[in-house]
Amino acid sequence: MNVTGAVLDQDAAGAEETRALTDGFHLVIDALKLNGIETIYGVPGIPITDLGRLAQAQGMRVISFRHEQNAGNAAAIAGYLTQKPGVCLTVSAPGFLNGLTALANATTNCFPMILISGSSEREIVDLQQGDYEEMDQLAIAKPLCKAAFRVLHAEDIGIAVARAIRAAVSGRPGGVYLDLPAKLFAQVMDAEAGQASLVKVVDPAPRQLPAPDAVARALDVLKGAKRPLIILGKGAAYAQADAAIRALIETTGIPYLPMSMAKGLLPDDHPQSAGAARSMVLKDADVVLLLGARLNWLLSHGKGKQWGAPGTKRFIQVDIEPREMDSNVEIAAPLVGDMASCVEALLKGVKAGWTPPPADWTGAIRDKVAGNVAKMAPKLEGNSAPMNFHTALGALKRIIAERPEAMLVNEGANTLDFARAIIDMSRPRKRLDVGTWGLMGIGMGAAIAAAVETGNPVLAVEGDSAFGFSGMEIETICRYSLPVCVVVFNNNGIYRGTDTDPTGRDPGTTVFVKGSRYDKMIEAFGGHGVNATTPDEMTRAVNAAMDSGRPTLINAVIDEGAGTESGRIGNLNPQSALAKKT
Repeated sequence: MNVTGAVLDQDAAGAEETRALTDGFHLVIDALKLNGIETIYGVPGIPITDLGRLAQAQGMRVISFRHEQNAGNAAAIAGYLTQKPGVCLTVSAPGFLNGLTALANATTNCFPMILISGSSEREIVDLQQGDYEEMDQLAIAKPLCKAAFRVLHAEDIGIAVARAIRAAVSGRPGGVYLDLPAKLFAQVMDAEAGQASLVKVVDPAPRQLPAPDAVARALDVLKGAKRPLIILGKGAAYAQADAAIRALIETTGIPYLPMSMAKGLLPDDHPQSAGAARSMVLKDADVVLLLGARLNWLLSHGKGKQWGAPGTKRFIQVDIEPREMDSNVEIAAPLVGDMASCVEALLKGVKAGWTPPPADWTGAIRDKVAGNVAKMAPKLEGNSAPMNFHTALGALKRIIAERPEAMLVNEGANTLDFARAIIDMSRPRKRLDVGTWGLMGIGMGAAIAAAVETGNPVLAVEGDSAFGFSGMEIETICRYSLPVCVVVFNNNGIYRGTDTDPTGRDPGTTVFVKGSRYDKMIEAFGGHGVNATTPDEMTRAVNAAMDSGRPTLINAVIDEGAGTESGRIGNLNPQSALAKKT
């Protein structure tokens, strides 16, 4: 317990004794540290500036950002990587709102995160008397996160932090909001009583065992399959049940398809990987086992022509949230529980007796994968200038293959869509991207958190548009001397840099300044900038950055006509009827 001072107290006999005190600032810090939280991501300002200063003085790592949304994205990724809630600290009202996008995104993606914001005093807010940055932040946050709490008294800080931690990591993880009004920090109480008020959370995310009859049902459906498929989602990666998941897949011999942030749970070049035959396996499988994956838009909601004829699929879904079942299609065998417990139960069942999938199914998939890989290979070679997405990503694919411990951050339109199909991963939780919402702007926050939480070198592969959302955080990367290499795929615009304004008055709506030199930005902050026009130039620059650990930004010059509308999901960007006729 950190004490802020002492007072003189008179006992009944008139003798003076010294009583140690603490305050709200120190209680917040002590509550976090007691529960193993040692890093805060945030932006300082009224009324939380001193909280950051004191946290740093008490040994916590405080990473100060240039914008709260980026700090929040970093906290969310920290939660994903560590299974402990990442903490984002913001000022009131505008700062809180900036962090709220990251909090909502964390909840949607099931990343444990706590957004702590200072706020105006309740009595002024409730009477709407016009306080500095007045806002009812708790009411605004509630619909966008798992739980929201406000603390009014210093003696309640310990229990509030404990409740926030448990809410963030238990069951389906997500975001939690903790509202701390300004005058809470200055509240003083007896240090011994303050120590007693702190709570160390016991078993914050207890195992949830699946029901035996649900396991038996799932095994019956799986054993009846002629063309089974396993889909791995980022929920499986978050669970860190890597050995059990690999054992289940290899014991059954079932082909698997990883979603983007699940890549690397098993290597993408594993003989059972169906990543390069995605269209085929989704269409032709008869039983699909979903491990931590949801049938949302990323999987066409489990229906439509991508999935073949209606009624030809049976689904087994493993998820810790029972309300996820039947969200889009009927789930024949819902298996509710934590990932490790469910996978271990399935593995025990298949070890008791299992017939591998028919050779014509697994053989057809291997042939399709081999054919597609061979067809793609020539596109990834070459050293022409300007680069296109294939030749540039081909170079980065080879670098990641040689550096399996490196963290890969990826966002953009074409830059994201092509990269997740081209760059293979061989280790779990090494690929971080835009997730369920497709939220652009996660790049620099995710890169910073990956470097801070793992200590590994980070390669952030950014579209030029996506980079614009968080690009000022390259100053943060330089300030903390983080081993981050940012590669901006610069094709002069969103999708392409070739649009025009029909009136001739302004640039096209998707066009940026031609020939921009993003590499010059990092040089302003003492980092290393490189302008790369060929795959060879980019390869040399990335390897040098990864070897040195020096903050680096590479402006990768991409053919401005190489992109496609909305990457590979152009149907989500509807055109007007008139536009289609012209």
